[in-house]
Amino acid sequence: MSAVLPASSLRTSSTGKGPAAASPERRLTVRLARDADDLRAVQKLRWTVFFAERGAGAVAQANDAAPLLDRDKYDDLCDHLLVIDEAADGAAPDPANVVGTYRLLRESVARAHDGFYSAGEYDLSPLIGGASRPAGELLELGRSCVLPAYRTSATIALLWRGISEYIAANRIALMFGCASFAGTDPAVHAAPLSWLHHHHLAPEAIRPRVHAGLGSRMDLLAPGQYDPRAAMLTLPPLIKGYLRTGACFGDGAFIDHAFNTVDVCVVMPVARITARYAARFNVAS
Repeated sequence: MSAVLPASSLRTSSTGKGPAAASPERRLTVRLARDADDLRAVQKLRWTVFFAERGAGAVAQANDAAPLLDRDKYDDLCDHLLVIDEAADGAAPDPANVVGTYRLLRESVARAHDGFYSAGEYDLSPLIGGASRPAGELLELGRSCVLPAYRTSATIALLWRGISEYIAANRIALMFGCASFAGTDPAVHAAPLSWLHHHHLAPEAIRPRVHAGLGSRMDLLAPGQYDPRAAMLTLPPLIKGYLRTGACFGDGAFIDHAFNTVDVCVVMPVARITARYAARFNVAS
């Protein structure tokens, strides 16, 4: 099912915080998974982040044959974007050194199989069948994670460079997917959820809605009941990054007990991605 993605690379300092200024260096590369070994490395990384670090539980119990892997029925259908830490001496990339990943599911593949993963959380009909959907293919982004030592602007930039190349190669018109707040109590995140609702809801014609009984309202606080700047500052880094691309959000938050998160649905029409971001990462709109 894999699509074409040109290889990209980025050389960073040993701390991974930016362009290399001194030795030793780490060389990060981004590409799509090519084989079963790559996929297993991705699943191991996801387990490390989602289960060992963040406390996801219910899904792990279902993976009795491989309890240290995060995997599901969508993995074999999707493309998987990998960031790999290569040896500084130029040795070939080792799939065991996968430090970041995104799961990519194209609309054409989803329609031919079990649909989109996010459809279990949100009503996606405005995106999939709405009259106002942009011309072109939809792309679902999911299972994004990066090892703690690599959570830097350099790694995130490389992931988004890979996504931008994938968009161009596959004529993607709109991206969407879920992003998470930690824990399963939306009241803990009342201010940032309310801020997203009041300022960044997707247009009605393309706005996903959380399925009834599976989530919570996002507008838990009215304008004036919270500090907008403080709310914005407490957003998870991934959601801040999405906002910088011009993203908007679905209506309602999904309570994901399996992964110990409160999810919001992110909607990113490629045409809305800011000119600055598009120029930086060569996004084709």
